[in-house]
Amino acid sequence: MQKVFHRLIQRRHFADGQAYDRHASLVFGGIYARVADDVATAAPHGGIVLDGGCGTGQLAVHIAHRRPDLYVYGVDLSSGMIEVAERWAKQGGVADRVQFAVADLEALPLREACVDLVVSTASLHHWTDPRAVVASLNRVLRPRGRILLYDLRWVRTGTVRSAARKHNSQVDRLVIRAGPFPIALFQRLAIEPGPQQAAVAGSRADYPRALVCG
Repeated sequence: MQKVFHRLIQRRHFADGQAYDRHASLVFGGIYARVADDVATAAPHGGIVLDGGCGTGQLAVHIAHRRPDLYVYGVDLSSGMIEVAERWAKQGGVADRVQFAVADLEALPLREACVDLVVSTASLHHWTDPRAVVASLNRVLRPRGRILLYDLRWVRTGTVRSAARKHNSQVDRLVIRAGPFPIALFQRLAIEPGPQQAAVAGSRADYPRALVCG
């Protein structure tokens, strides 16, 4: 019941993707730039990046511009957000490398071990079941892949840490100052997959970019 109620609230408040998009750059522009920098450093050449809770796609397009070798796949619960995100990708000339879909992070429409890096920005505080989300992200992550979660610094992270430990993963927290704000408002949780993920087979050649969500 809690999940159903939460999703109804989400749809009501985030259905208007255009209205959200007008404010996203002002509120999150600085952290988007920081996330894009982190991805540019961490993602392997030719890799696939999952943007979980992608909103209107500004970050995904920014990443694609920073790293022309990457494929970015964004998911969000709101169809209104995805509609705007697809327009961003077309206008930015990266629609061939950036794909979006309406999807739940707890039930991603992705193959196992097909993503090299996961990023999620200002989405963690909306998760009703962080354990299920972390499990879902681990399922699609390749061996030695990373999960980078960004949110406001006062968002509680205990459930994420305990969920990561169940997957034999280590969580490193970093407080971040981004954009024009005079103080550090954001935090980054870097989840490093443990040895058990090494048992999951798969190479990039097994999952062509066009079939990442097949």
